[in-house]
Amino acid sequence: MKTLLIVYHSRTHTARLAALMAKKGADSIKKSLAVEHQILLKQAPEVTLEDLLNADSYLFCAPENLGTLSGAMKECLDTYYYDVLGKLEGRPFSAIIGAGTDGSGALRQLRTICTGWRLNEVVPSKILLTQADTPETIQAPKVLTKEQEEQAWEIGATLFALMA
Repeated sequence: MKTLLIVYHSRTHTARLAALMAKKGADSIKKSLAVEHQILLKQAPEVTLEDLLNADSYLFCAPENLGTLSGAMKECLDTYYYDVLGKLEGRPFSAIIGAGTDGSGALRQLRTICTGWRLNEVVPSKILLTQADTPETIQAPKVLTKEQEEQAWEIGATLFALMA
């Protein structure tokens, strides 16, 4: 049985909501294809070495914090970086970055890690902008727009379909 691993970290809900929408997309394809593959949704601090090694495809959903990948997501990837090095080559991945006005720094950092692991970005990653640019709006809980929900759904659905 193949596994799509969706790893997320979120403080103000953007990345969590994106991960949940991606899972809905993957669940929809799973149902329509009637396959036994699994979708594993985990918060970054809960991910284990076995989760990473046993997954066939990956979706990383995280916020950008101060121009870089969120600390909890970075810690997850740092913890297992060398343990999985040389063991994941060619596996597909994508990413969704939640950001106020940019997001490119976090996506660049995540792509660098995935390049080191020799993962293949088969579905273009997305940056979901919330336009939060003041202390109050940055820290406030977020909601996704309909378009952002659809983008996250599509990424999850496509990653799952490519495993089938």
